[in-house]
Amino acid sequence: MSRTVDILSRTVLLPLLAAQGLHVRRKALILPEAEGPRAGIDGTGPDLHLLVLGDSSAAGVGVARQQDALSGQLAAALNPHFRLHWRLEARTGETTRSTLARMRDIRPMRTDAVVLALGVNDTTRLAAPGGWLRRQQALYDLLRRDCGAQQIYVTAVPPLGQFPLLPQPLRWVLGRHARGLDLHLQRLLADQPDCTHISLNLPPDPALMADDGFHPGARVYRHWARLVATRIRQDFAPSAGTNTVGGSHLQSPDASAQSPDAPE
Repeated sequence: MSRTVDILSRTVLLPLLAAQGLHVRRKALILPEAEGPRAGIDGTGPDLHLLVLGDSSAAGVGVARQQDALSGQLAAALNPHFRLHWRLEARTGETTRSTLARMRDIRPMRTDAVVLALGVNDTTRLAAPGGWLRRQQALYDLLRRDCGAQQIYVTAVPPLGQFPLLPQPLRWVLGRHARGLDLHLQRLLADQPDCTHISLNLPPDPALMADDGFHPGARVYRHWARLVATRIRQDFAPSAGTNTVGGSHLQSPDASAQSPDAPE
């Protein structure tokens, strides 16, 4: 029934949705990717090779410096626990399809943990769930086979229904599609113990967004990095007591993964 509603609503609203989409593209504030290093080695402890892979959110659009973006915040959170070898492979506009093609073309790299940030551009293109899931699975398989990935942390499809940049009803249509893709994604990951679905669970607060009303702000990146870093420590740090590589996942992130408004 939900699928039928989506198809009918898009058909009826198509002229308006097309006009709104064109207007958004013309009027949207274009923010650059964050500046700064995209690879590094730092920290103390056991070696951990980390790859951050994805679209503009992984590239840090919404903040000025990589140290305030996802990769920089992750490095800062993990350096006290690991000798961290990290690398960022991300570009604005990337989809699951383009990321898969890109990873097939670049030289294989050793990777223990991968953080994926994809889905927003698949959503705006109204990617069909079946093909999108097949491409997601192909990407996970490639990361395991060619990079040796032991754990893959898959960020939830962003809730476009909460993005202030988007006018109604475009926001409603894209929000429904994003929720649908993410539900399919959760089912795909449920039977893969080396994959973790990362949901940010943030309130629909425009103040958390970047100036363009579309990308994460600094507090969202910090919250996101804390969630992922907590899971990585649980999965890889010897002091955690139970390493879940190749097994079932641990419990939800602990209290150190604070909300974006929590005090430092």
